[in-house]
This record gives sequence, C-alpha cells and structure tokens, in this order.
Amino acid sequence: MATAAAASASESEAEPKAGPKTEEEVDEVKTARTRRKMLTLELGWDQQEEGVSESDGDEEYAIASSAENSPGEYEWEYDEEEEKNQLEIERLEEQLSINVYDYNCHVDLIKLLRLEGELTKVRTARQKMSEIFPLTEELWLEWLHDEISMALDGLDREHVYELFERAVKDYICPNIWLEYGQYSVGGIGQKGGLEKVRSVFERALSSVGLHMTKGLAIWEAYREFESAIVEAARLEKVHSLFRRQLAIPLYDMEATFAEYEEWSEHPIPELVIQNYNKALQQLEKYKPYEEALLEAEAPRLAEYQAYIDFEMKLGDPARIQLIFERALVENCLVPDLWIRYSQYLDRQLRVKDLVLSVHSRAVRNCPWTVALWSRYLFAMERHGVDHQEISVTFEKALSAGFIQAADYVEIWQAYLDYLRRRVDFRQDSSKELEELRSTFARALEYLQQEVEERFNENGDPSCMIMQNWARIEARLCNNMQKARELWDSIMTKGNAKYANMWLEYYNLERAHGDTQHCRKALHRAVQCTSDYPEHVCEVLLTMERTEGTLEDWDMAIQKTETRLARVNEQRMKAAEKEAALAQQEEEKTEQRKRVRAEKRALKKKKKAPGTDKRKADEDEKEWGDEEEEQPSKRRRMENSMPLAGAAPAMEEEAGLTRKCAAVDVAPPSKQKEKAASLKRDMPKVAHDSSKDSITVFVSNLPYSMGEPEAKLRPVFEACGEVVEIPIFSNRGDFRGYCYVQFKEEKSALQALELDRKNVEGRPMFVSPCVDKSKNPDFKVFRYSTLERHKLFISGLPFSCTEEELQDICKAHGTVKDLRLVTTRAGKPKGLAYVEYENESQASQAVMKMDGMTIKENVIKVAISNPPQRKVPEKSEARKAPGGPMMPRQIYGARGKGRTQLSLLPRALQRPSGAAPQAENGPAPRPEVATSAATEAPKMSNADFAKLLLRK
Repeated sequence: MATAAAASASESEAEPKAGPKTEEEVDEVKTARTRRKMLTLELGWDQQEEGVSESDGDEEYAIASSAENSPGEYEWEYDEEEEKNQLEIERLEEQLSINVYDYNCHVDLIKLLRLEGELTKVRTARQKMSEIFPLTEELWLEWLHDEISMALDGLDREHVYELFERAVKDYICPNIWLEYGQYSVGGIGQKGGLEKVRSVFERALSSVGLHMTKGLAIWEAYREFESAIVEAARLEKVHSLFRRQLAIPLYDMEATFAEYEEWSEHPIPELVIQNYNKALQQLEKYKPYEEALLEAEAPRLAEYQAYIDFEMKLGDPARIQLIFERALVENCLVPDLWIRYSQYLDRQLRVKDLVLSVHSRAVRNCPWTVALWSRYLFAMERHGVDHQEISVTFEKALSAGFIQAADYVEIWQAYLDYLRRRVDFRQDSSKELEELRSTFARALEYLQQEVEERFNENGDPSCMIMQNWARIEARLCNNMQKARELWDSIMTKGNAKYANMWLEYYNLERAHGDTQHCRKALHRAVQCTSDYPEHVCEVLLTMERTEGTLEDWDMAIQKTETRLARVNEQRMKAAEKEAALAQQEEEKTEQRKRVRAEKRALKKKKKAPGTDKRKADEDEKEWGDEEEEQPSKRRRMENSMPLAGAAPAMEEEAGLTRKCAAVDVAPPSKQKEKAASLKRDMPKVAHDSSKDSITVFVSNLPYSMGEPEAKLRPVFEACGEVVEIPIFSNRGDFRGYCYVQFKEEKSALQALELDRKNVEGRPMFVSPCVDKSKNPDFKVFRYSTLERHKLFISGLPFSCTEEELQDICKAHGTVKDLRLVTTRAGKPKGLAYVEYENESQASQAVMKMDGMTIKENVIKVAISNPPQRKVPEKSEARKAPGGPMMPRQIYGARGKGRTQLSLLPRALQRPSGAAPQAENGPAPRPEVATSAATEAPKMSNADFAKLLLRK
C-alpha cells in the first residue's frame, strides 16, 4: 500500500494539473482523504489543507494534498458524496428528534459523523446513545480507542477512565477489561498509579476471571505486570496469582501449571497441587457445555439455557452470575432471560447494587417489555431507593413505547400499588394520600387520552384501576361516598350489562356500606344486567328473604318476574330473528342453485347434440368442483339414449316432441349404489398412507401447469432428498394436487415452510399428510399465539408489490420474512405479514408505519395476533321450513371440497335418516316423517326428462 501511495504521489507531483484518470487512482484518492479525516479525528487536529500538504514526507498526506490540488470531475464527485453524507446526517438527526429509541439510526449517525471527522458531534451522538441504550463491545472499543488517541494530559486520562467504568457496566466483556488494565498501566507514573492498576485488575478477575475460555488473558496480563516490578515483595504477589488461577477451572490449565513449575524456584506446595487437580476434574464437567457453545452459532440461546440450568444445580453464585452475563451478551434482546436473571438475584443474592444494576440494564435492553419495568420498580422499593428516583424511573417507563394498551395499565397499576404502600391510612390526611389520589386521577386521564388515541382502546375495559381506587377509598379511607361515585363512573363505561360488575359493587356495599345502598344496587342490577339476569335476581331475593320486610319482598318479586319475562321475550325474538335469517340465507342459496341450473339447461338446449357437455359448465364452476361429475352424467345419459330407429316410437309413447330425450331411471337404491361405484371410480392420485410421516400434501396447483413433476421437484429438493412425487391420477390426468414423499421426516417438516409459496401465479398449499378418516379433528393452523416480532398489515393497495413493501419495512429494522396474502387464484387481498428480527424492531415499525399512506391507501399496522380457530359445533339435523332452522352449512378448513358432489339428480334425492356428516361435506337433511315423503308419486319417463332438462 505504501508503494502504491508513493507512486500515486509522484504522479501527482509530476502532473499537478492533471487529475487521476483510472478508477483505481480515484478510489485511492478517496481512501486517502477518508484516512486523513480519521487521523484528524484521532489526533484532534483541525482539517487544514496547508498543514497536511506541509507534513514531513507522509505519503498518504501527500496523496490527499495532491488530490485536493488536482481539479477535475473526481473532486466534484467526492464533494457530491460529502454533500450526500451531510444530507444523510441531517435526516438521521431529524429522525432521532422524532423517535429517540431508534437504535439503528443512532449507529448510522455515529458512523457517518466519525467518517466526516465531526469530533464534537460524534462525542455528543455517542453520549446520547449510551444514555438510552447499552452499547455493544465493538461500539465501546471504537469509542475508547478514539478517546485514548486524543488523551493528552491527566484530565483527558480521567475522562477515559470514566468511559471505561461506564463500558464495563453494560455487559461482561473480557476484551474491555483487558484494555482497561493495559491502559491503566500507562498511568503508573502518576500519583496512586500502582494502586489504580491493581484495583482494575482485581475487579477484572472478579468479573471475568472465571470465564473458562477468555479469563486466561486477564490472569496472564496481571501476572506480567507484577513480574515486571523488580521488588522482592512482588514475587510473593506472583506466587499468589499462580495459586489462585490454578484453583479455577480454565482452559489450557496444564500450560499454566507447567509455567508455574518453571518459574518457581521451590517445589510447588501439595495444597496447590490438590486444588489444581480438583479444578481439572471440574473442568471435565464443564467441557461439554463449553464445547456446545463453541460448536453452535450465535446467539446460542438453547446452549446457554442448558448451561444455566447446570450452574443453577451446582449453586455457585459467582458462576451463575457469570453464565447469565455471558448469555446476555449475545441474547440481550430476550426479555425472558433478563426476567430469569433478575428473579434469581432478587430471591437469592439480594445485593442492592448488583440487583438494581441488572434491573436497570434489563429495561435499557428491552424497554418495550412491561414486566421488566414492573420488576424494576418493585426492586427499587424493596431496597429503599428514594421516592424521587422511583418516580423518575416510572416516567421513563411511560415513554418506553409498549406495544399493547394493557401494558400501560400494568405499569400504572404497579406504580399505584407502590404509592398505596407509602400511605399511612391511620391519618385522615397526608401528603402521600393526596399524591396517591392525584396519581389515580392522572392514570385514568392518561389511559383515556394517550393510550386510547394510539391503540383505539384504553386497555382497561373492566376499569380495574378505578375499581382498586374505589376499594381503597371504601376500606382504607372510609370514604364510601367517593367509592360510590367511582362505581357510578364504572357502570357508565359499558359495564352495567355485566352481572359480575354489579355483584362486585354489591359486595363492597355489603362490607362497608349499608343495606339501603345494597338494595338500591341490586334493583339497578336487575334492570340493567343482560348476561346473567337470573343470578342477579336470585341474589336480590336472597337478601330480601334474610333482611327485607314483606313490602320489600313483594317489590323484589314483582321486579324480578317482570324482568325475567322481558328477558325471555327478548331471547325468543332473537331466536326467531336468527332462524328467519338462516331461512332467508337458505332460500337464497337454493335460488342461486336454481338459477345456475336453469342457465346450464338453457346452454344444453342451445348446444348441438353430440358435442362435449363439459365445456358448458366451465364458467359456472371454480376449481373443477364438477369436472368429475359431468363425464359420469354424460355417460349415463348416453347409455340411456334410444337408438335412432326407436326415436319415433319413444316420442309416441311419451307424447313428447323432439325437445327432450327419454331417460331410463333406476330405483333410488340402485342409483345410490351406482353413485358409490362412480365415486370409487373417480380419478385419484396413488398414495401409500403408511408413509404419511415423510410425505406432504400439495394442493391448489394450476391445472394448466406443464410437466408438474419437473417443476415441483427442484422446489422441494431444497428441503431434502425427494423419493417420488405422485402427480397423475389412475386415468393419467393432473388434478391440481399431488403428494411429495421424502427420504427423511425432517425434510417433510421443513417442506411445510413452503406453504403458500407462489407457483405460476397461485399460492401453493403445503400441509401434513394425514388420513382424515382416522383423524377427523385434524386442522392445519399454525398461527395461534401473539407473535410480538411479526406485524399484520391491512389496507394495502392491490398494486403494491412485495419489493415495494420490503423497501418500506426494512427502514425500521431487519426484515426476516415478508408475505403478501393472496386468494387461491393468486390475486392480492391487500394484506401482508412482516417478520422482524426482534420485538424492538417490530414495535418501532408499528409506531412509524401505522396510519402511513401508500399509493393513496392508508394502511393499518399491528402486532400479529391471529384469533384461535374455532372448531364448529356439529349440527344434529336440519329441519324443513316451519321448524327450528339448522346452522349454515359447515365446510372444511379450505372451503368446499370435491366430496360434496352429488351423482344423483336433485329431483330424485329423497330425505333419509340422520347419518354422520361426511368429511368436508354438508350436513345431511333429516327424514321428514310424513306420508307424502314415503309415498312418492309415480312419474313417467317424460316427466323425468323434463326434470333433468330443468336442471
């Protein structure tokens, strides 16, 4: 690099007016200018071109100087790049002024400011970020190296010491401790320098000295420092360090023991050898866990969890603390890990500084987790922290940006509980009591305004905060008047229709009020309750039976009977209305069927005889529901058609014109047998059910797919070795579905992730291969819990592509997966699911994207929380009009199935006895017990022909 730089500099001196002409020279000039800026930042120099050009023969400075003195398009290009950087810096600063919790924005701003050599601004940016977030080891080392290079006097050294102290508090980082110890050695000549170095190294050993893979470097650095001090007293210090280190299980212990034997002038004491052998035995127990960490890839959460469980069984507090800290370095955004760590410290160690430090770091790493904030408040109260500091922490929690309205209710409740415990209720009035009441009022206002505006709900539909306030006023303050006012407010917020709310109020009046208000509350409950009015009426009658007069009893009887009669009447009307709606829906369905049948009959009449009738119904049916029914109908019709010579005789016998053809109709029992045989003969794809565990079922494929096996095999071979893909049915045609059989079960499980992958413009459905006749309740529905790192987006324009949405979403974090929801035909629904790397990025994206306008469409963004799939209740029977109506027809998980095809004309179908519902099929109609149903009128061939043509 130096040779290239010298050559470039010599060329610049030889031709001062000519700029560089090759891309390599341009890149070299840009690199030199960037290096000059970085050196300026590190050395604290001002950026002056004359000073750089007059430096004593520095080759890179000569390049920068010659490039600056060389006019041309490359100088303009670099100026444009610098201008772009400045614009980007302004954009990032503006974005941080809007949302100060944008982690990636902080990192990008620091990187650009450092690149531009903005010394003051980069310090300020780092300071702001470190106040909000804990910094990683890389960010701290970069900051420390910059400050160390600029430290010129004792004051600057003290500033660097302060930075080191802050750095070692964020995470356990052996490299930072090593840098700290080595830097402190440089100040040994100052007053108290020797004590400072030893203090740093001793603290480093306490923090990371037990680290089995990285602790060795700290021990060796400390020993080297002590060995360098030529004093007799120091030799004993080195002996002590060797003995302490050999008593701890660390990697490469054998080399350390050999070094001690070589260094020591006397034989090693027996006690040291015993401790060394004991440490070797412990090392063998720890090796499987350490090797598992070395073999796994970050963040290695499962391996760390197993290691933590092992340490918890052994019960060494120092080692338990160390393994938690090591796990948190790579899993700092896992709230459950922080909760487990803080819970251990709260219950076992109970050391104030350590406990509060961990809680503080937890909320800085996962500020969106309300459980961490609540535990932090409890820990501060438990260790007697000043009230003002606890209040400040609570205010920080409110601005942390929780992702659910209920989270704000939880943090308010935790803080109100703390304030309640501060009050001495033996006094009628106190400062703490007034603060508690004002905070209750502020909480209700905050939930109504701030939270409801953001989430369209206040998160407290049952008014639990107001209920707690009422209980405190009634039980602890003996202020029933205030409690009644609060309960009146609770009932006006939509809770008056619930019996449990009225009974809660009644119990409060029962315990702390009087009989008159109890009776009044129950009378109001009888009038307002709509969910369980019988229960409220029973409570009222019980109270009057034990405490009321005859007049009170008569009034209670009158009110309860009137109310229950009205409720029963309302329920009957609702049932009738529901039945009428169901009947209307049934009639509409039947009407649509008749219209479709008439259209098909009209097309058949217009069509010339002998042509293929399958094409006439292709526009009427979707997904080929009747592609299997039409050929069998046609063959049945053709088989029953008379010969040409017999046509006149048939016409004379039936008295018909040439508008219809005669049909030979078999009895209903024979028709059912024929239908069953036709169904058995329907084309099916061969599949061995004994290999379901290594097979997946693929459906919703386009019928027009050419060479389906050749196109599907590469798609599924990415999941593992494919044994076979049965594509064609026993008739040799492609039915839009197939089976994919793998060699291993894990390949089949991995193939399920291809569900809804786009194949030739349609979403391909991939599901487990399960025999539903043996497992009728099997459903494929994977999204059943709240997924905090996934977003659900609605309101998207249909023209929005996956690439466009990807560009919008990745501005708020790392997008792991993005899926646009489409119909079975591949058409967009305006919905999408976006998966981010962690909860923090997802919560930031919700705050930034909710309400955003995309192509004149306002989108809605929320944390993905799909509802649980409800298992439909099996209907017992349908009844004819005039009786109770059945629920609407229930289909399978993916709509109407092919098993619903009826191979008999509708006119020939007769109600039969109740039978079990077929898989994916409609509920069978019950048998109508009438004589008309059993005695069917006799019909001629002409009548049957008319019925068929009408269909």
